[in-house]
Formats: sequence, structure tokens, C-alpha cells
Amino acid sequence: MATAKDVERDLRAAAKKEKIPALQRFFKTSKGEYGENDIFIGVNLPSQRVVARKYFDKLTLSEIKKLLTGPVHEYRLTALIMLNRKYKRSTDAEKKKIFDFYLKHRKFINNWDLVDSSAPYILGRYLLDKPRGILTKLVRSKNLWDKRIGIVTTWAFIKEKQYDDALRLSKILLNDKHDLIHKASGWMLKEISKRDTKPVENFLDKHAPVMPRTMLRYSIEKFPENKRSYYLKKKLNKG
Repeated sequence: MATAKDVERDLRAAAKKEKIPALQRFFKTSKGEYGENDIFIGVNLPSQRVVARKYFDKLTLSEIKKLLTGPVHEYRLTALIMLNRKYKRSTDAEKKKIFDFYLKHRKFINNWDLVDSSAPYILGRYLLDKPRGILTKLVRSKNLWDKRIGIVTTWAFIKEKQYDDALRLSKILLNDKHDLIHKASGWMLKEISKRDTKPVENFLDKHAPVMPRTMLRYSIEKFPENKRSYYLKKKLNKG
């Protein structure tokens, strides 16, 4: 069996130091920003996927934990990509173990790419045929990343044409103050609209005037121009 050290070695070999400043800017690592103090070594996503594919079935959860709980962003993302692949090939009992592992260690899933690349594929897949009360707890958390995990998880349901949870959680998040939550909620509404515009129109008819502007703009991105203008005017008229 391989270890976390093997993964770290391969990631360091793929790292390009000149990429670090751009990654730090993109993921907001400056003082006071949401990714403050996150450490990057300069590995691009395709290289991380190659490493994850090489090792995902060779690492135990305890070795993946060493990567996920470490300070280097690319180690954490690679750990989550491996966890996704491991989940897809697991038995029901193993899937429950991975689901529990994910929730237990979610404080290390602390940037938007880490959330978006894992929550729908682990929590979402697991909860497809199960009660989803945990998502309400997550979006009501004071923690930014818990909230994003909660709403982005619903992407898995949306793909199965199950829209109620995304709509319900988006309503809870209407008054959230963080732009990353506005974007995530609007994104989920947009994903619904790509499959069925009616549930989103019903939501907007009730809530467009009070929705954060970013959330509204994301949600209507795939609408025809006349409908986009209509809902933007509802927001402007309220303002």
C-alpha cells in the first residue's frame, strides 16, 4: 500500500513555484480574505487528478486523512479527489464510512474549490435516497464553508431532477452576507433552470426583490433576455 508521503512526493515533483502568486491571488489568501494563510506549492488541477488516479485505491482513509488535514491546499484537494474516486467504487458500508469521514473532517474543506469538487459527489450521492436534515444544519451554521457545503451538495439532487432541497436551502440563505454563498445559491438555481425554468420562476416571483444581486444574476443567467430584464427590474424597483 502507498502512503500520504508518496502522494506528497509526486505533487511536489509536479509543482511549479512560479504559479504560486497567481494561486494565492485567485484563492484569496491575503490577510482578512477567506483563504487567509492557505499554503500553495503550485500544482495545477490536471496534475493533481493524475496523482489522485494513481493512488486513490492504494491509500487507506487514515493516509488520506494526513493529506486532508495538512496545511497545503493541493494536498487537501488531491485527497478529496481521491475520496471521490474511492466513494464511487465502494460498498454501501464503505460509502457510509466515507460520508462520516467527510463530515468529521469538513473543517479542512475550507475553500470553494475544495467544497465544489467534493460535496455533491460524496454527501450528495450518499443522501440521494436518504433524509437530508443535515443540510439544513449546515446552511444554518455560522461557518462559511459549512454553508457552501450544504447548498452545493444539492447539485447531486438537481442532476436527478430533485429540486426541492436546493430551493428550500436557497430560501434560508437569502439573507446571508457572503458573496460566495450568493454565488453558490444562484448557481444551484441556474442548474435547476437549465432543466426546468418553472420552479426557479416561482422562486424568483416571490424572492427576486430581496435576493442578493449576485444570487439573482447567477440564477437568471440562462433565461431569455426578456425574462432576465423582468427579474432585474423587480430587484431594482424594490431598491
